[in-house]
Amino acid sequence: MASISIWPGSSSFADTINPTPFGFYDTDTDFTSSANQVATWCAQRLGYPIVDIELQAVNFFTAFEEAVTTYSQYVYQYKIIENIGTLEGSTTGSNLNNQYIQPNLGNTIAIAEQYGTEAGTGGNVDFKTGSISVVANQQVYSLTELFTNVSESGNPIEIKRIYHYAPPAIVRYFDPYAGTGTGIQSLMESFGFGNFSPGVNFMLMPTYYDALKVQAIEFNDQIRKSGYSFELINNNKLKLFPIPARNENLHFDYVVKNDRNNPIRNTATNLVTNISNVPYSNINYTSINTPGRQWIFRYTLALAKEMLASVRGKYSSVPIPGSEVTTNAADLRSEAATEKTTLIDELKLMLEESSRAKYMERDAQIAQNSQDTFAKAPYPIYIY
Repeated sequence: MASISIWPGSSSFADTINPTPFGFYDTDTDFTSSANQVATWCAQRLGYPIVDIELQAVNFFTAFEEAVTTYSQYVYQYKIIENIGTLEGSTTGSNLNNQYIQPNLGNTIAIAEQYGTEAGTGGNVDFKTGSISVVANQQVYSLTELFTNVSESGNPIEIKRIYHYAPPAIVRYFDPYAGTGTGIQSLMESFGFGNFSPGVNFMLMPTYYDALKVQAIEFNDQIRKSGYSFELINNNKLKLFPIPARNENLHFDYVVKNDRNNPIRNTATNLVTNISNVPYSNINYTSINTPGRQWIFRYTLALAKEMLASVRGKYSSVPIPGSEVTTNAADLRSEAATEKTTLIDELKLMLEESSRAKYMERDAQIAQNSQDTFAKAPYPIYIY
């Protein structure tokens, strides 16, 4: 049977050729100085020097690198999930390691912009202006025939506003033929103000009175006159009220449906679009605090147990002078799996408890508890 290499009792990261498979942290001085200590600690935790450990320095260094990378994976995955709404749409050029992410409403506002487009109060879809020629005594018009095929190359459009309205009531508020729009001309005469311009009012009136007068003018036009209005049928047929009495141009605002329905607003290729291209790189081992390093040491040990179980599992027993020893591969494999699962769950719980939602919940609870405590304190008596 081939001889099995065992742990020599010490290691030298600097003198080992290709000490880690990926070399993620080989230039990190804290990592390289800790690697030898971690290897010794793991070997001693596995029973050295009482029993031989069928692992070499590179095996411990590999486990150490994987443990740091696993820690980095979960920490940054959590940060990505916590901030993806803020990071989505930002550039991928800057490394976010150890950067404070300021939450914002960027994506929420981007969603709201769609509603702004429909309400005509903003949004990210261009409103365009078109016009058709209105013919006297013709009430119904086809927007497709008169406009779309020529100006938008056959792309369907949606009308947002027709400029076919009566003059706004406010322009008639101070109409001298309407008694200044307030109906108090005779009262002004009584005070001796009748010779002044109707646009000059010496009566102090509440603001709602002006609003009611404007509304009264609009209702008067709507009830007693042929109101300016229109009707859109299937977003194609336009029906005007009243029937045009002369030839003129009618203007309207519209959006191209393809523009509104296009989900791609930015074609740049250097933007964060999903969790896979958020610019986090391998964690800086130097910046990991003591609790984080303790987790890494324990996870390294679990990985070392897993590797040792794989080595010992190839042999049901190991011959020794005059006898043989049965290996504990199954026990090591079971312990390694349990410890890895426990450590991952522990890390996930810690990350979850440090979430923005959780600490706001704790702050709210502290504030409530403080109020409950102060409520039981006796109130002082003030004497004036």
